Amino acid sequence: MSQSLKRFENKVVVVTGGSRGIGLGIAERFAQEGAKVCVSANEKSVFDAAAQLRESGYDAIAVETDVTDKTQVKALYEEVAAKLGEVDVSIQNAGVITIAKLPDLSEADWDKVLAVNTKGVFLCCQEAAGRMLRAGKAGRLINTASGQARQGFVYTPHYAASKFGVLGITQSLAKELAPTGITVNAFCPGIITTDMWSYNDEAWGKLLGDYKPGELMAEWVKNIPMGRAGTGADVAGLVTFLASDDASYITGQTVNVDGGMFMS
Repeated sequence: MSQSLKRFENKVVVVTGGSRGIGLGIAERFAQEGAKVCVSANEKSVFDAAAQLRESGYDAIAVETDVTDKTQVKALYEEVAAKLGEVDVSIQNAGVITIAKLPDLSEADWDKVLAVNTKGVFLCCQEAAGRMLRAGKAGRLINTASGQARQGFVYTPHYAASKFGVLGITQSLAKELAPTGITVNAFCPGIITTDMWSYNDEAWGKLLGDYKPGELMAEWVKNIPMGRAGTGADVAGLVTFLASDDASYITGQTVNVDGGMFMS
């Protein structure tokens, strides 16, 4: 990234699931480009993430939030408005996954994954869009989907369903909000080196064969045309473009960021 690129000065950005992984990478990139950033997550470590950003000289706060709870979501954006200003860009990135064979997949796991990954996206989009409209902002809503929004994978029907749902929400809201100047887009990360993928490597490895730690992930990475796993910075480059003025005529789209795993 060019150090002179400051596309988001005086802009307020909210990143849910921002305490680590893809979310923290996105938050860091926005902060580097001059944004005032709120990182939010349903874990105490989100405060460490915000402190890390501030130590690097950036304007950042943290709000602990359960995105499945409408009251907490409303409180998140109210706190952001009070401390940073009204939201300009909202990144709906909070997500969870569990992996189990069909007979072992519990109703509780199904409900949790759909609640966080799909309902949480809806609730945050609803609150953020409402505030953008009242403030007269042509804001940006950007939703985290997954390669599993392109093709469901084995032992994760609930996760695949949740991410296909994100695409539906994105397209529907994009049509509704287009006349206001608010754009709504999504992105599908592939294999990205995060804590979640460490869990995936272990859990899928146990179910798909006798894999040692790291072996399954290495096998999958070999099949990526670009020959490597992605990073948070790879994802952040796309997300900041979608949030920028250069993408003002792009809405209702879902972009893969996966090194060529899915080409559609």
